[in-house]
This record gives sequence, structure tokens and C-alpha cells, in this order.
Amino acid sequence: MQLSVIILNYNVRYFLEQCVLSVQKALENIEGEIIVVDNGSSDDSCTMMQTRFPEVKLIQNTENLGFPKGNNIGVAAAKGEYLCILNPDTIVAEDTFVKVLTFAKAQGNLGIVGVKLIDGSGNFLPESKRCVPTPWVAFTKVMGLYRWFPSVSIFTKYYAQHLHPDQTGKVDILVGAFMFLSRELYLGVGGFDENCFMYSDDIDLSYLVVQKGKDNFYFHETTVLHYKGESTIKDGAYMKRFQEAMRFIYQKHFRVSFFFEIFMQLGIFFFSLFKTLQGKSKNQKEPTGYLLCSSNEKLANELQLVLGKKVFFQPFEGEKMVNSCLFKRKHGTEIILDNEDISFKECIAILESLKNQGFTFKIIPKSSNFLIGSNNNNERGMILKIR
Repeated sequence: MQLSVIILNYNVRYFLEQCVLSVQKALENIEGEIIVVDNGSSDDSCTMMQTRFPEVKLIQNTENLGFPKGNNIGVAAAKGEYLCILNPDTIVAEDTFVKVLTFAKAQGNLGIVGVKLIDGSGNFLPESKRCVPTPWVAFTKVMGLYRWFPSVSIFTKYYAQHLHPDQTGKVDILVGAFMFLSRELYLGVGGFDENCFMYSDDIDLSYLVVQKGKDNFYFHETTVLHYKGESTIKDGAYMKRFQEAMRFIYQKHFRVSFFFEIFMQLGIFFFSLFKTLQGKSKNQKEPTGYLLCSSNEKLANELQLVLGKKVFFQPFEGEKMVNSCLFKRKHGTEIILDNEDISFKECIAILESLKNQGFTFKIIPKSSNFLIGSNNNNERGMILKIR
């Protein structure tokens, strides 16, 4: 078997459904398997999986065992030559795995491959590529120096800003939302360290692979949508675990002075506090209007009843549609993409093409009864039942 896709789920049933749909499409021309590990969800994630995806291997943990242990359990059941660790709040394009597999097999010293990630608004996620967070690199991140001096290389290492988002190249650290590597390498470095509950596990695994002399790559030729943060509520528990994660990395990999450790702990505290405040819910503006891209005009009428506002209908016409009709719509329009007609790859391309144009986006996954999306990568996304 070529590829095992491991998806660790915790209480994100609708995002999981959409993710598995996209992965199934992406594996159609690959000998692969999907393994969903549920970390004790209290929603109906497992029931949904058993009903809609009975062919997918489902492992049900009775409690939340954390990101590292949950994924290690999935890998233990995997049979693929390669693994893809994938978050449930992601959508892969139909050709993502074909492209990544081809790239991976062409490398002579393969470590981990990561891809270009965007959020639910179409914006690039800088954590797609990072450097080793040495004390100095972490300092530039915590103090925001990478923002203030974006052209000064000594301040821009955290997000590997020497490498453009549309440029493939070697990097040190990749994000756990999408990590592609051989199963042999994963097991050879011991997998995710179960002493870390979450957050710095991807840094640790990436760094272990680099220490083994392997080359990690950021691969820009496929884009994956990552709603980000759906499995995590940014509250006091988030701040505590984030601090613990940073402390774990420095105790395991770096020797620092007593005074620097105190300074870093203060920096970590304020940084995690900022992330907590950033994640607090804000009043989202209602869309000024809705535009359904689909071949099903009746669906526009159904949505109008649910949304309580006029839903304009636009037959999907590929790039021609993106370049013409959408730009004529009013600022604040929400674009609803029907996955019955629009592939996941096309959905991702539309978000990228129309980012920062005043639109928000939702997707109706194929054969599903809900629309789903996220307008802000620091908040929970939106799920709305439509049937």
C-alpha cells in the first residue's frame, strides 16, 4: 500500500465529514487507506463515520489522549509505505496526494513534506514553513520582530521568510495539520513524543527528523485549506497547554541560561495570553447578500428559506466565473460553493483568487445537508444545516 492518511478527530464532526470526503477523492488513483482516530468525542463524530464512511477504519478512544498519542495509535494501525498526518479541519485538493507522492519519491534524502496552507478566507498561513525555534528565533517571534523588520533576515527565520509561499524548498519545521513522510522514518524517530499533549509536537517531530540528517521540504505546488483552530477553544486551558508545550521544547532540545529562561517564560505567557484574547468570539457581521455557485437553481430557493435573505444563483463556469461575475458583487457578499459541481481543488482556488476582496466563503460538501466555513482563523467556524 502506498499511503495511509491518519486523521485525529476531537469533536469536529462536520469538518471531519468534509475532510474525509476530500481525502477519498484525492485517493481515487492511489492505493491508500484512511484511518480516523477519535479522541473521545462527545458529538456524533463516530456515528457519522460509521454511517457515511463504513469502509474507513475508525479507532475510537474512550478519552482525549492528546495529539501525539492519538496519531501514534493511528500510525500503529497503518499499512502504507508513506503516511500523511492530517487535521480534520482541512480540505485537500483532488490531486494533492498524487503531487506530493511524486515529489517525495524524487527526493534522495526525504524527511517530511509540508504543503501550502490557506485559511477559510483564502489567506496564506505562515506556519506552513518555519525554522528551528532556537532561543533567538523564538525571541524574534514572541517580540514580533519578524513583522517590524520583514526584510532583515536575522528577524525573519521563525516563518522561514527567505522562502516565498509560492516557492518549494528546504525548511526545518512543518505544521502538524499536514505532514507527509515515510512510515519507516516516522517509526525510526519514535513518532510524536507522548510527553507533549499538543501544540509543539510537530516542532519536535520535525526537529528530530532534521537531527537525523534528513531534508524537510515545503512544497508549494498544491494548496490545502486549513480552517485552523476548530479542535481548540482558545481559553485558559489553551494558554496553559501552550505554555507547557513551549517549555517542553526548550527543556528537551535547548540549553539556555537561567535569566533567558525567565525572559522566555514571560514572553511565552504574554504571547499565549495574546493568542487567547485573539481567539475570543467577536460579533461577526452578517453578509450583505449571498451568491450560490451551483448547477442546481432550486438549491438557491432552499437556502433563501434557511438564510432569510435573497440568494442569487450563478451557474458555475470555472475561471470565467471567478474573473467576471463575482467581482461585480457587492462588498460583504457570502459566496456559497456547491461541491456537487465544484471540485475541492476549484473551491480552494476560488478562495485564493478572491481573498481580501470583501467576500466570505462557505462550502456545501457533496451529498451533505450543511454548509460550512470559517471567516476568521482565530474563531470557531460556522456550520448551518440546510436540509
